Amino acid sequence: MSSQAHVLVATVIVLTVLFIYRLVSRRVLKSKYALLWSVVAIGLLPLAAFPGVLVPISDFVGIDYEPATVLFASVAFLFATSVHLTYEVSRLEARTQDLAEDLALLRTSLATPDEPRQSSHQH
Repeated sequence: MSSQAHVLVATVIVLTVLFIYRLVSRRVLKSKYALLWSVVAIGLLPLAAFPGVLVPISDFVGIDYEPATVLFASVAFLFATSVHLTYEVSRLEARTQDLAEDLALLRTSLATPDEPRQSSHQH
């Protein structure tokens, strides 16, 4: 890779980190996810600055083509991230269901016998 490409990769990484922190400051992205993506982006900086670092890592893992090591690591990381986010969505879905049931019970207990219960469906 040419030195121009290294500068481009480093610039993209720095811009990505700045974008992440902008999302956090606007409260669009939670800080725990910002930390994760920042660590990933900053962890890629040595690869942009010193591409030779990839050779011993690839040799250790047994991959002959160094860029394939980055691809493999990226796919593994994205798979793990996908599993984690699926877990978070499932947990939040269960919590939402519990809250909906609690709200329905609360509305039922607050309704007086004289008053008809309000339905969520209006005619």
